[in-house]
Amino acid sequence: MAQQEIWNGTISFSLVAIPVKLVRAVGPGRVSFRMLHGKDYSPLSRKMYCPKEVKIVPADEIVRGYEIAPDNYIVITDRELESVSPERSRTIEILEFIDIREVDPVYYDHPYYLVPSKGGEKAYRLLVEVMGRANRAGIAKFVLREREYLVAVKSTDGALTLITLHYSGEILPGEDLLPKEENLDAEGKTRMKKIIREMTADFHPDKYADERRKKITKLLEKKAKEKGTVAAPEIEEEAEEGVVDLVAVLEESMRKVKERR
Repeated sequence: MAQQEIWNGTISFSLVAIPVKLVRAVGPGRVSFRMLHGKDYSPLSRKMYCPKEVKIVPADEIVRGYEIAPDNYIVITDRELESVSPERSRTIEILEFIDIREVDPVYYDHPYYLVPSKGGEKAYRLLVEVMGRANRAGIAKFVLREREYLVAVKSTDGALTLITLHYSGEILPGEDLLPKEENLDAEGKTRMKKIIREMTADFHPDKYADERRKKITKLLEKKAKEKGTVAAPEIEEEAEEGVVDLVAVLEESMRKVKERR
């Protein structure tokens, strides 16, 4: 099954330009559930609620705020945010090539595949082979969905992968987490080396699996066979009246709380 492309454009460096598409490299790692109303199995929706006015806030009254202190915000408009947002990238322009072994895995964020578009297959295969042999990765800046990412483009098993990287300012310092340095006895080091050597093996990712996900999937399959599924009721288009009813319930609830005080 062909993967849906997330982005298309070119990889470029020097005088080289290779047309490519960006697709996902990993799927969702967890089983997601939808919250339902236990009485009638209607899917529940989230509403923006104002505790001061005890009401649901309509979309045209919602603004963005950056919290600089508890309950203290800087308000910013969509237009102001757009004025500082970068333009969408049409090119992944490689700034430099590095030895990928120099990148600490703590900088790795999320992987994608880059696949060749029509007309770029030969140059793509050449880049994959040369980068793989040299163990090099290309570092680039790339804008996706209004966010500018630092990325590494590398050769992996005959394909190009694009890995979004954390900026150095996002990495939390770890010095305070480390134990204080002290002299280690030779016997302890020898014993530790021996244990690690005996447990050393080649990495085969298919040996490992998310056991909880497997158990949840089996549970869902079992319940579907034994009890079937439930269906949400059809809902008539009375959105405004529904909001009014919800507000009335909240107001009544607040009134009762005040009476008990």
